[in-house]
Amino acid sequence: MSKKNDMKSDWNPDSDDVKRDQVAAYDEMRERCPVAHSEVRGWSVFRHADVVQVLNDHERFSNQVSRHLSVPNGMDPPEHTVYRQIIEPYFASEPMAAFEPICRDIASDLLSEVAALGSDVEVMGDLAQHFAVRVQCAFLGWPTSLHEPLIRWANSHQRATRDADRVALSALARELDAIVDDLIEQRVQSGAKASDDVTASLMHQTVHDRRLSNEEIGSILRNWTVGELGTISASIGIFLQHLADNSAHQDVVRRDRSRLPAAIDEILRVHNPLHGNRRTTTCPVKLGGRSIGAGERVYINWIAANRDPFVFEDAASVKFDRNPNDNLLYGAGIHVCPGAPLARLEMRVFMEALMDRTTTFHLQPTSPALPASFPASGYATVRIFFHWK
Repeated sequence: MSKKNDMKSDWNPDSDDVKRDQVAAYDEMRERCPVAHSEVRGWSVFRHADVVQVLNDHERFSNQVSRHLSVPNGMDPPEHTVYRQIIEPYFASEPMAAFEPICRDIASDLLSEVAALGSDVEVMGDLAQHFAVRVQCAFLGWPTSLHEPLIRWANSHQRATRDADRVALSALARELDAIVDDLIEQRVQSGAKASDDVTASLMHQTVHDRRLSNEEIGSILRNWTVGELGTISASIGIFLQHLADNSAHQDVVRRDRSRLPAAIDEILRVHNPLHGNRRTTTCPVKLGGRSIGAGERVYINWIAANRDPFVFEDAASVKFDRNPNDNLLYGAGIHVCPGAPLARLEMRVFMEALMDRTTTFHLQPTSPALPASFPASGYATVRIFFHWK
């Protein structure tokens, strides 16, 4: 048996303690065993400094972690650089400014629908998921008929990932492939122009003196969709839970909305909406005092790294005036999230619309928030009482 398979586990990511409170469990691991091995997850990296080392060393820690094409997330330079140059313009200041009023209308319309149902709202199922899917479809130019199917798909994908159900995951991958292929084919048949929507624009992009293939377009759209639906939904739940439980912070952003961007990033630093990302070692490496062989799985734990007390004083506390430079909410290095401008826009616009429609909101004392389980972060349920205007 190989040394790799003989290695003793430092922890059990599937233990009841971890499932009960991921944030506390990862905080404990960061202090006890900052680079930890488990049979389930390979090597987990919890400390901020070690995570930054991985992020900045793409030669030894490769993003090519899957046998399936992943554009550009699962690529390393120089290939990553070429495709990244195609992606970034979609999130530049001009397209973001053009999308803002569309995003605002979506938030306003959804809040009107939810307000009509009453004051007691389960945020994740009644609000957060619907906002995430509506905004994503609007940004990509997808029809509203996909809203409910995509919510069902995202929930099923999360369950299958949590259960490590490879059969279900394969079926779900084929289901999303079919949706994306159909959207592309519709545009091919209609002779869509690059200016029609984001999806059509991708069909006219070129790489290496040729147009992107359907497989490449599909990979980009899948990455955007899978990432967007989960993280935006989780972010709304985390942010609203915090403000509902902290009236002083809610008052601050109500009085001065210019503080919203910093408040959003700081609250999401303390409770990251994205659990982690994967890498694969290309050679033997030393990390955090541990020896890791070539071809091993390395899992970056954003939640623990962003709460590291060696980097953030009183790390578990939300401080709106904290220096944001070390915040890894959107990653760092060459693979920093290209969609960060869109995510920040969506969160800000959603909160501005919510404050326009409410005087205050607070948690339901008889229904405590239920934490989400891996692979999700944030909350599975959050009940909030809204005082609608």
